[in-house]
Amino acid sequence: MTRRFFLMLFAVTVVFGGIFGFKAFIDAEIDAFFDAMPVPTATITATSARIDQWTPEIRAIGSLEAVQGATLSTEVGGIVREILFQPGSEVIEGTPLLRLDTETDRAELVSLEAAARLAEQEWQRARRLAEEQNISEAELQRRRSELEQARAAVAAQQARINQRSLRAPFDGVLGIRRVNLGQFVSPGDPIVTLESVDPIYVNFTLAEGRLGQVRTGQPVQLRVDAFAETFEGRISAIEPRVRTDSRSFEVQAILANPERRLRAGQFARVTLATGEPEAVIVLPQTAIRFNPFGNSVFVLYEDDDGQLRVRERFVHTGERRGDLIRIRDGLEEGERVASSGLLKLQNETPVEITEDAQPSEDPDPRPGNA
Repeated sequence: MTRRFFLMLFAVTVVFGGIFGFKAFIDAEIDAFFDAMPVPTATITATSARIDQWTPEIRAIGSLEAVQGATLSTEVGGIVREILFQPGSEVIEGTPLLRLDTETDRAELVSLEAAARLAEQEWQRARRLAEEQNISEAELQRRRSELEQARAAVAAQQARINQRSLRAPFDGVLGIRRVNLGQFVSPGDPIVTLESVDPIYVNFTLAEGRLGQVRTGQPVQLRVDAFAETFEGRISAIEPRVRTDSRSFEVQAILANPERRLRAGQFARVTLATGEPEAVIVLPQTAIRFNPFGNSVFVLYEDDDGQLRVRERFVHTGERRGDLIRIRDGLEEGERVASSGLLKLQNETPVEITEDAQPSEDPDPRPGNA
C-alpha cells in the first residue's frame, strides 16, 4: 500500500513538473523573441531650435468703453410730439432730439408773462411816485419784490418747458430709437443711446505683480475679433488702488478711432511692451511633451550604424506666442528635435523624417475667417 502511494505521488510529480517546465520554456522563448524583435521605425516631422527676437510684453484681456456714453431720457413725463433724429446718425452737442407736448405749459407761460408785464408797469409807476416822494420806500420795495417774483415764475415755467425738450449733451453717434410719436413716456424712460466714438477707451486688469511695469503714457496695442489688424493707443490712467479680492488693478488706455470702427463693449486683446527686443530660443509647441514632473523634447541623433534615433531631454520652457514657445534652458540653437508624433516615441526609438504635415510655427496665427 505504501509502495503504491509513493509510485502514484512520483507519477503526479513527474506530470506536473513536465507541465510547469514546458510552460516556463515557452515563456522564455516568447520573451527572447520579443527582446530580439527590432523596434519599428516611427515616422515623425522635425524642426530645429532657432533664435527669434521677442520683445518682453504683457498681455491682457479688456473691453472697449466710450469716453462719454449715456442712455438719454426726459426729466418729465408727457406725450411725444416730435422726434427730431434718425437712429445711427451723428449729432453735435446741443442738437434737439425730441419734444414732448407743451401746449398746457405754454398757455401757463403766456399767463405768467402777462403778470410779469403788469408787475413791470406797477414797478415803474411806483418808482416815479417814489421820486416825487408820494409813496413810502416800503411800498416801492414791495412792488420790486412782486416784479422779481413774477419774473422768477416766468423763468421757472420756461425751465419746465425746456425739460420737455431733449438735446444731445455731447457729440456722438445715436443708437436705436426706443419711442414713437404719440407715445406717453415717464421720467427716466430710455429714449435713445448716445455714445462718443472718437477717441475710445479700453479698460483691462493686471495682476499686482505688474504694477511696476506700467506707467501713464505707455504705448499699447489692441486687437479685436472684428478686424485683422492692430490698433495703437496709450495708457491714460492707472487705478491707484489694488483690489483686495483679486489682487489686481485696473488700467485704462485711450485710442484714436477716426473711422468709427471700434465700438464700446467690444472684447479686446491688449499687449504692452515692457522692454527692448531680446534673442530667445524657440520651438513649435507641438515639439514639447508637457508633463506634471517637467517638460521635455526628443532630440534627434545618429547611432553608430547611421540610424536616426531620438533621446528624451528635459527643458525649461517660458512664455508662449501663437504656435511658438520659448526654451529658457536645456536646448541649444540648431539642435534638431521631433515636432510631431511624440506619442510614438521613447528613448532610442529609431525614426524617419517626413516633410508632410509640418506643424505651424506662426507666432501670431489667426483663423481664415477672423
